Amino acid sequence: MDTLNKFSGFGHWLPRLSLAITFLYHGFPKFAMAQGMADMMGMPVIAVYMLALMEVGGALLILWGGFGPDWATRIGGLLFAVVMMGAVGMVHAQYGWNSVNMGPDMPGKGMEFQVLIIAVSLLFAFKGNNLNEANS
Repeated sequence: MDTLNKFSGFGHWLPRLSLAITFLYHGFPKFAMAQGMADMMGMPVIAVYMLALMEVGGALLILWGGFGPDWATRIGGLLFAVVMMGAVGMVHAQYGWNSVNMGPDMPGKGMEFQVLIIAVSLLFAFKGNNLNEANS
């Protein structure tokens, strides 16, 4: 265990990078496809631009927070949690839990992946850069 403990200070980068890459991957294209996405989802185009800004901005904040400012990590986590709660409420909850396509009666549109993202995002929001401390 001592060997693994030597790397504990870097552990926060695994979920941090995963979240940032996921939101950059899904956020940047929204800027280019805003009108089409707005039409598809039945929402104003400005809402899609705001969503893209929250996703890309949250990703940049969560990455920046890894190098220093605790507030950047916390705000990034909050932005992600809000985005994903909206996704669950607007799209995924109606399909139940399963997000893996396992057949015609399980289309893989459930909220399992989104709830995991919410949980990790709220961990960053609640704990900031103090993930190793019990009461920070």
